Amino acid sequence: MKILQLGKFYPIRGGVEKVMFDLMVHLSGKNIYCDMLCASEDTGNADEAIIINPFSTIYITKTYKEIAKTKISPSIVMKLRGICHKYDIIHIHHPDPMVALALYLSGYKGKVVLHWHSDILAQKKLLKFYEPLQKWIIKRADVIIGTSVNYLKNSQALIPFKNKCLAVPIGIEDIFEKNKNIQIKEAKKYDGKKVIFSLGRLVSYKGFEYLIDSALHLNDDYVILIGGSGPLKNILQKRIQDQGLNNKVKLLGYLSDEDVLQYYSLCDIFCLSSIEKTEAFGIVQIEAMCFSKPVIATKIEGSGVSWVNKDGITGINVEVRNSKQIANAIKKITFDLDYYRKTSLASRNRFVSMFTIERMSESILNIYDDLYD
Repeated sequence: MKILQLGKFYPIRGGVEKVMFDLMVHLSGKNIYCDMLCASEDTGNADEAIIINPFSTIYITKTYKEIAKTKISPSIVMKLRGICHKYDIIHIHHPDPMVALALYLSGYKGKVVLHWHSDILAQKKLLKFYEPLQKWIIKRADVIIGTSVNYLKNSQALIPFKNKCLAVPIGIEDIFEKNKNIQIKEAKKYDGKKVIFSLGRLVSYKGFEYLIDSALHLNDDYVILIGGSGPLKNILQKRIQDQGLNNKVKLLGYLSDEDVLQYYSLCDIFCLSSIEKTEAFGIVQIEAMCFSKPVIATKIEGSGVSWVNKDGITGINVEVRNSKQIANAIKKITFDLDYYRKTSLASRNRFVSMFTIERMSESILNIYDDLYD
């Protein structure tokens, strides 16, 4: 059986690409042929192939430009036409109009798995042009995978096709087990503080302004640390300064993988303050759970975020755009040591039972096996 993961871009910068890459590496580690085809993240790069191991290769095609966050790569069409006949199953990751077009033009006759990571929400003008192709790929797919039952149930495009939809939660490596002896460089700087950590691109749907404002309802025992870069950096920094929160809220900027692990280790609570359904799952939540951290997340209608974080068990889910509820949740979790320990343990247990790369890979491999038979 030979699989091709199709979608997004390389190098890996976001959640969809990480799911593709991790799945490819894990399956090929079991001697299952699993390759990956994607566009280059940066424009101008030439076509290339990276051999990961004897059972997996990443094919990267040249990106000419980016339109509405879509990498325009005509050579991905030609590449797929040239190699698609080698594969028993193509696993396409949505949303990505370019790779959907490539599959449409490829002439591929084999089995197709459609991994529905999220609806197209921000690029509504693009959706008008893409919708016929989106309808085609939904009908063409033999199986549609969603990252949570919640998201599948609330995605209007998928409701007519629920008979071929399956929920498979995203899984990651146990990054805590690999890094449990990590030395935390910043520990002394925040000694005596209750540390609230958040991580993500500084963009509007992340709702970081509400997390910042929650500091107005917290005393000086708390510090909020926000990792990540993005277009709203200056606006958010000004918000912090204008409200006199420089000692309570810190924008950390871009964090390396090693830095991210340190802040997961350092923090007392992880907070995901996102406000829109664009946040379909929230992989950062399960990364925090891996480190036994209670999570505060938001109740985004139609999203899987509040399903990932089990309210009252692994943490607390609050209403979107509600800074006071975020602050109250922070105080509730940290006030009672027994409650904190209980949510910390439950957080780790939920990760182990629900969100490991082994569990995700096994579920998807079972889907492949059913199609291949």
